[in-house]
Amino acid sequence: MTRTSRELVHRALASADIRPNGDRPWDIRISDDRFYDRVLGSGNLGLGESYMDGWWDVADLTEFISRLIRVDAEALVRRNLKALLYILSARLVNYGSRKKAHEVAEQHYDLDNTLFEMMLDKRMTYSCGYWANTDNLDTARENKLDLVCRKIGLRPGMTVLDIVQTR
Repeated sequence: MTRTSRELVHRALASADIRPNGDRPWDIRISDDRFYDRVLGSGNLGLGESYMDGWWDVADLTEFISRLIRVDAEALVRRNLKALLYILSARLVNYGSRKKAHEVAEQHYDLDNTLFEMMLDKRMTYSCGYWANTDNLDTARENKLDLVCRKIGLRPGMTVLDIVQTR
């Protein structure tokens, strides 16, 4: 981690009124300094992966993410020329190769469904669950889907097209 990466990430967080190691529920607690370079090098993906790796935590994840989305923190960083140059250098120094990425993907995704059947719900979805009033994974995932449908006003007979944008 460099001082520059730390400053750039802190500036983006400040735009969303998020304080590193602050005391509010949406303030991020960073436990690994590699977080900064990873976020600058991989954007939202790096943020998510570093969370899964335990490099940071937050008491109210929903509010934390909502604040970042409202200010489009990733775009704020990209617009900063200094940040752009730093991001480009971080990506150029990536020692991974396309061949290696393909090998890693094969190792992780070309597996027998037995593993996934043991850890995923009956729909085989990678998703969170809404655990109120249940301790069952299938029910938690159904609850989450129901909650999402109600929040977006989905009614019987309507359909949803879910598109994920990648950059």
